[in-house]
Amino acid sequence: MRTALRPFALAFATILVAAACSSGASPSTGFTAPPSTAATVAPSVAPSASASEAATTAPTAAPTEAPSASAAACAPDQFKTVAAGTLTIGTDNPAYPPYFDPSSPNPSPWELGDPTNGRGFESAVAYAIADKLGFAKDAVAWTYVPFNNAFAPGAKNFDFDINQVSWKKERAQTVDLSRGYYFVSQAVVAIKGSPLSKVTTISGLKPFQFGAQVGTTSYDTIVNVIAPEKEPRVYDTNDAAIEALKNKQIDGLVVDLPTAFYVTAAQMDNGVIVGQFPQAQGEGEYFSVVLQKDSPLTQCVDQAILSMRADGTLDQITRTWMSDKASAPVFQP
Repeated sequence: MRTALRPFALAFATILVAAACSSGASPSTGFTAPPSTAATVAPSVAPSASASEAATTAPTAAPTEAPSASAAACAPDQFKTVAAGTLTIGTDNPAYPPYFDPSSPNPSPWELGDPTNGRGFESAVAYAIADKLGFAKDAVAWTYVPFNNAFAPGAKNFDFDINQVSWKKERAQTVDLSRGYYFVSQAVVAIKGSPLSKVTTISGLKPFQFGAQVGTTSYDTIVNVIAPEKEPRVYDTNDAAIEALKNKQIDGLVVDLPTAFYVTAAQMDNGVIVGQFPQAQGEGEYFSVVLQKDSPLTQCVDQAILSMRADGTLDQITRTWMSDKASAPVFQP
């Protein structure tokens, strides 16, 4: 699974996304330019709301008030970082494509993808934020942070963390969560040819056994959207949940859509995306950057993300790494 991943990395430049709003301005960022193979590919499924509209909308509340920090206040010499003169960014390991593209070889300790190369969706977003904050690429350091540790209470060993962390009210009580940088649907993965693989409606999902990683919005989707007849099974990692699906301990795995594409292309020979869940207007799930609670950097990161929307940087990164050439049907009620 750790070898011959380059074809899969290129394949995952083609994952579904709601493309962020953009202007005609040419973005100027500090990340390594990704390949342009998917740069002009439009998503096959339109989002329920435009990124510019959804940027100020959360499922239950706005994550942060409109950024008001001045450019001068967001300069590197104006705030304290975990390591002096360095912006420390956290993420989980393995670092999965399409969020992180592999190097050959990956530097230690990174597996599957390499956050440090500026390639892959979240790596590129992270370096673009760093650039907006005034940090050159060689002034950025990466550190391993397990998914659940990112938003657990307590002091952090990173300045910000980027790891497909969806905005949730309970998480926002223990950490700061930024404006959304990616709007995402949840999806169901099953074994090809299984009874579940033929289901097209949410109501038709109810009799099956589902599993998901602990503490994720994927698990919430099982409980609140599918509401299955059988108690869902919870796993410490997505890898453990995938193994359970392979071993037929569960009928279906719920993950976000980009991860579903990766699972079915790189981690399962007989996996299939059964479908994705629709998003209600103005209530779309989105990924946020995680920061220490009441971090002085929060408004600066928010300002950077909104600036990336305005100048087209986020649109370019999104279309390059997360545009969709494949399709995942939307479940009907």
